[in-house]
Amino acid sequence: MATVKLGKTGIVTDKNGFGALPIQRVSDDEAVRILQKAYDGGVTFFDTARFYTDSEHKLGLAFKGMRDKVIIATKTAAKNADEFRKDIRTSLDNLQTDYIDIYQFHNPSFCPKPGDGTGLYEAMLEAKQNGMIKHIGITNHRLKVAHEAIDSGLYETLQFPFCYLASDEDIELVTKCKQADMGFIAMKALSGGLITDSRAAYAFEAEFDNVLPIWGVQRESELDEFLSYVTNPPAMTDDIRALIDNDRKQLQGDFCRGCGYCMPCPAGIEINNCARMSLLLRRSPSELQLTPEVQAKMMKIEDCMHCGHCRSMCPYHLDTPALLAKNLEDYKNVLSGKVKVC
Repeated sequence: MATVKLGKTGIVTDKNGFGALPIQRVSDDEAVRILQKAYDGGVTFFDTARFYTDSEHKLGLAFKGMRDKVIIATKTAAKNADEFRKDIRTSLDNLQTDYIDIYQFHNPSFCPKPGDGTGLYEAMLEAKQNGMIKHIGITNHRLKVAHEAIDSGLYETLQFPFCYLASDEDIELVTKCKQADMGFIAMKALSGGLITDSRAAYAFEAEFDNVLPIWGVQRESELDEFLSYVTNPPAMTDDIRALIDNDRKQLQGDFCRGCGYCMPCPAGIEINNCARMSLLLRRSPSELQLTPEVQAKMMKIEDCMHCGHCRSMCPYHLDTPALLAKNLEDYKNVLSGKVKVC
């Protein structure tokens, strides 16, 4: 069994973390069954957030009475101390616990610090002093904020997108966290579904001994793949490296990671899927993307007001309206038969 230590927190867990965002989409009973099966299979780290609707509630149902056996991380998107205190009380109630292992600021546009005027870090410290949380973390999609968090020495963990499409700058963050004895939690380890070979994804993450990937799980079949890696973790091979190199060539340049921070769209466009439709058509069964429902969502792109909201919110600085237009043109060509996809 491969394990990872999350820096100065001292937390040691299996290399497979459970990303609990997708269980919003299944019933309470199904979520509890999947979560408990994950634990029975060797998974001990579970990541959720206040922002993930009823995800915390489902973790609370699954792990009631066995709190000391699992590690739970959750997040707050609070903008001030009052919102923070409300969020943490709600999280504790939802999770049916009196403490949270890692409480994280959820993708703030700045790095919260004492004396910054928001009161957020002071409220976080207060919660830790009161035993409501054990460790302080931060999640982000912005390199500048991530570096500031590491340099500040105020945080015990950083959660950041990290997969085999990572840039040299992303890899530098991992190294910097290791040097600072700061835990690194890898979100988007499958790049929002664009990486389709979990074996290759795991093998890449395994090359970094301080990285804990959290895999977003919704279906039992997905969970079974990752549970098989608990006892038989994939290692990097020439074949896997060739697959990764090929994917990097295909996915070079600007592409939507599907993070959703541009949402909601004032025009009602489902940006986080529509802006990467060309890739979804070619990297997942195309018939799933050609249904009348998906066609209607894609045609909403024609309602784009070019207001700039999505562009201003994108942590990857994409020209989102142009990307949407490009994807719609390709989609129409696929529908008309001008362009073939498998």
